Amino acid sequence: MEAPVKTSLVDDLCTKASSTDGIVKIEARADEKRFICDNCSEAFSEKSLLNKHFCCHTREKEYSCNICGKSFSQKYHLVIHSCTHTKENPYSCDVCNQTFSERSKLFRHHLIHTNEKSYSCDECKKGFYEKSLLNRHYLTHANDKPYSCDVCIKDFFTKSNLRQHYRTHTNKKPYSCDVCKKDFFTKSHLNGHYRIHTNERPYSCDVCNKCFSHKGHLNNHYRIHTNERPYSCDVCNKSFSHRGQLCNHFRTHTKEKPYSCDVCNKKFSFNHKLTDHYRTHTEEKPYSCDVCHKNFSQKSNLNNHYLTHTNEKPYSCDVCKKEFSRKDSLKRHFRIHMEEKS
Repeated sequence: MEAPVKTSLVDDLCTKASSTDGIVKIEARADEKRFICDNCSEAFSEKSLLNKHFCCHTREKEYSCNICGKSFSQKYHLVIHSCTHTKENPYSCDVCNQTFSERSKLFRHHLIHTNEKSYSCDECKKGFYEKSLLNRHYLTHANDKPYSCDVCIKDFFTKSNLRQHYRTHTNKKPYSCDVCKKDFFTKSHLNGHYRIHTNERPYSCDVCNKCFSHKGHLNNHYRIHTNERPYSCDVCNKSFSHRGQLCNHFRTHTKEKPYSCDVCNKKFSFNHKLTDHYRTHTEEKPYSCDVCHKNFSQKSNLNNHYLTHTNEKPYSCDVCKKEFSRKDSLKRHFRIHMEEKS
């Protein structure tokens, strides 16, 4: 596949040009982008736009925030930044009423409702909301992963993916929810988390009408209807419906434990196991029973506890049909039959 060619000029431009202060001006029709940056060849329809762009090369930042002192090359960027202090979100979605600090974020959000995908891959025909997402997708066809983690040697298509992955080793979570203070590795995870507080579920299954807060959750849910398991382990050939399930399973072969507790250095194969373990140090019990108000450090423990109120026993012995409320109780019971056989 040939890489997309980036063109900076439209056709039929005349070759006569003059250069002054880093600006190349080419005479052309009024609707053409005739102001060209001689550093990167990007074209603009107005000289004022080119002058704004030129700041990215000179690194001049004349606009400064009077609250935190951060500087910006363009006034518009300072206005956007100011919203992080004021928490002002002046742009509102007319479909779900969610608000945004930037017009561009509102535009991208609106595509969720319209399902408009203007950019299509000419290899596999997959559609994308934004051109940047399409360009990133092209790398999956090139099969080139030039960025490698120096801790676990895992390779990545983009530098940003490597940077995000590296946080799994450092456990650095720079993005924090201003509602519940939960921290996240990536901004996209934080944005998705916000929907827990807003209860927004813009993605709907056209089979059973169940709604989801994330498109990935909807895609995973679809496989319940199709029984599709596209992710296969190349060691034991076991198949999975989710990529995350395959990644977790693969560690049963490699015995890899990339998640480490920064208190006692104990290592874990899965991030959620580290999170659960960490509560043994903090003594945090965030899961509460709404019947008796008993608190638990893990959600699974709360689910098991609920069965004491409902008297439900979902685990049954296939030898003697005795029922149990917990899976570990069934396993202990099953040893009785194993000893009888021996």
